[in-house]
Amino acid sequence: MARRIDVTGADGVRLAAWEFGDPAKAGAGPEEGTAPDAPGVLLLHGLMGRASHWASTARRLSARHRAVALDQRGHGRSEKPPEGAFTRDAYVDDAEAALEQLGLGPAVLIGHAMGALTAWQLAAKRPDLVRGLVICDMRASSLGGASQREWAEWFASWPVPFATLADVRKWFGEDDPWVERPNPARGEFYAEVMAESPDGWRPVFDPDQMLRSRETWVYDAHWEELAQVRCPALVVRGLDGELGRAEAQEMVRVLPRGQYAEVSDAGHLVHYDQPEAWLAAIEPFLDSLDAE
Repeated sequence: MARRIDVTGADGVRLAAWEFGDPAKAGAGPEEGTAPDAPGVLLLHGLMGRASHWASTARRLSARHRAVALDQRGHGRSEKPPEGAFTRDAYVDDAEAALEQLGLGPAVLIGHAMGALTAWQLAAKRPDLVRGLVICDMRASSLGGASQREWAEWFASWPVPFATLADVRKWFGEDDPWVERPNPARGEFYAEVMAESPDGWRPVFDPDQMLRSRETWVYDAHWEELAQVRCPALVVRGLDGELGRAEAQEMVRVLPRGQYAEVSDAGHLVHYDQPEAWLAAIEPFLDSLDAE
């Protein structure tokens, strides 16, 4: 089960958080629910993602952790203010507010792509709130202006509205020019962020807000903040993802307490492409944190 909890983010933006697992009843054994004092885990999706993308991971972790996934501003069921801030500070402050309002800290932060950047920036800012960090397929180097232009062109190429969810799955899993070979998991990932409208299926987010979010990090490198992370940190990359092995290993070197893992037969959407291999990569790290 997933229970919605409303959180107030920076500037009063309304955020939807989702707690996975069944809360334990008084006197219940560990197998009968998640204890209220179980160690906290906050899961942060990437750009265009939503909390439900973490469902399988969160349910697995909820056996021993209080696992909460956050719909970040502009995403999922959280508020999408037309004139709202989509800066790095806003995303980091939202995650900070979620940890404090939910009483999760000190927590493990698990982030994918943009969510991973938010996670390590928060870990650098508030080490008292973060006891461990999992960084999934996010680069620390600058991507540059060409990358932002490519994304704007890509959004413009989407054949929206889609007539059916099957069309969504086919386009993102097969027909999208960015797809090198058929990828059903990618199709499912994007089907999860579509909502039905009178004229067909459209994304639950505003592409312009996604570009505004993205432009706040693509022009800068983030090595300095990475070096400020004092807690144990695991860098995970998909073998065919966007984070190359050399850069990932350099990130591990820069992190004061960095570790490395990679998942074969996985692209950028590591936790969606290979969910069991993803869990096998992160669970020993989480176990080591719980043993401290």
